[in-house]
Amino acid sequence: MFQSQTKSTPRASTFPLTCTHVFRHLILRPFYLCEACYGSSMCITLSFTSKPGLRASNGSLQVPISMLATARAQVIASPKIPAAFPGMTKQCLSDMDLGVHEVVRKQSWPDNLASDVGISRRPRFDPMFIDEAYDKCRTICAEYAKTFYLGTLLMTKERQKAIWAIYVWCRRTDELVDGPNAEYMSSAVLERWEERLEDIFEGRPYDMLDAALSDTVFSFPLDIKPFRDMIEGMRMDTRKSRYKSFQELYLYCYYVAGTVGLMSVPVMGIAPESSVSAHTVYNAALYLGIGNQLTNILRDVGEDASRGRVYLPQDELEQFGLSDKDVFSRKVTDAWREFMKEQIMRARFFFNLAEEGASQLDKDSRWPVWSSLILYRKILDAIEENDYDNLTKRAYVGRTKKLLSLPLAYTRALPEPGLSLR
Repeated sequence: MFQSQTKSTPRASTFPLTCTHVFRHLILRPFYLCEACYGSSMCITLSFTSKPGLRASNGSLQVPISMLATARAQVIASPKIPAAFPGMTKQCLSDMDLGVHEVVRKQSWPDNLASDVGISRRPRFDPMFIDEAYDKCRTICAEYAKTFYLGTLLMTKERQKAIWAIYVWCRRTDELVDGPNAEYMSSAVLERWEERLEDIFEGRPYDMLDAALSDTVFSFPLDIKPFRDMIEGMRMDTRKSRYKSFQELYLYCYYVAGTVGLMSVPVMGIAPESSVSAHTVYNAALYLGIGNQLTNILRDVGEDASRGRVYLPQDELEQFGLSDKDVFSRKVTDAWREFMKEQIMRARFFFNLAEEGASQLDKDSRWPVWSSLILYRKILDAIEENDYDNLTKRAYVGRTKKLLSLPLAYTRALPEPGLSLR
């Protein structure tokens, strides 16, 4: 699946991990997939060219033992993350407000999937057609979310295909607002996109990529609400460029990123031996999406400001004697640094909440989740390393750190009792 040009590594030094297992043709405009324009929570790029170590071919991933040893050391040595964030429960919307309880119920086996009505609506695709549809989704995921894609290689074949289909739909949805054709965005476009979503869930896909998702929703117990909510997040993005409080920002983060977690849990699966409730796992998946989006916001403050957007709580800016004027001035002051420290602490808090659920997923599905957790935490580290200058600099994680994060994520995904994760 991967075309790797890495240097060969002696067989004795490798540990084999064998796999068992989001343009336009909407209304009048074609869709395009442009990495430079894509900034959602799932876009984590990684190049393997001319780098020794990781190799992938014929469904088998080779990870050097030395990298696993380094990863294990990082797991044990990683600092503790705050277990609580002052005032957080007052600032967030409740699960009831977001309808998470209902989503969990509808996405639980066998309530959703195995009804006679559902079976009668299931589309009958030609096997070669649907295989090609999933392969297109795989290609897009591998091109634009390399690290995430690599993590999916340990998942079962059916789960891989479903996750790729969900990723592509989310990417296409995001590009309606942030893609190269965003200038053509209108309420009519989003309305038509939502109609297409309903058709997907009714077994009437519009194009090949829609067909992959349509096949997925009839293979896994997926509820339409998180998908509709993501479209609502795109509507919010066209209407709002300021957020008065964190509660408002939290709702936006839920719509555009927390929903991805809710979509993914039924596909990734909860481990049979899980010691927590399904609702706890769903909440953790939601929190990972929230943390990722908050990190995107902190990384892109300067870039968003150039478009006249400030995705920061206005009341919290005011508490530190700051305002939009300070954001647009692009001057990093002591007050800005202190403000950023609080915002970074909040994002880390959500990642801390997400850890519990990541360890409760099916063992074959944990690696991509841990990869996301680790890489996004490193973006926060990079902001700190830039002396909190996210006004003129864009924090990023270098290639070497990304490579090292993969075996670290794999090590954390292993169900080893006694291994410290914090």
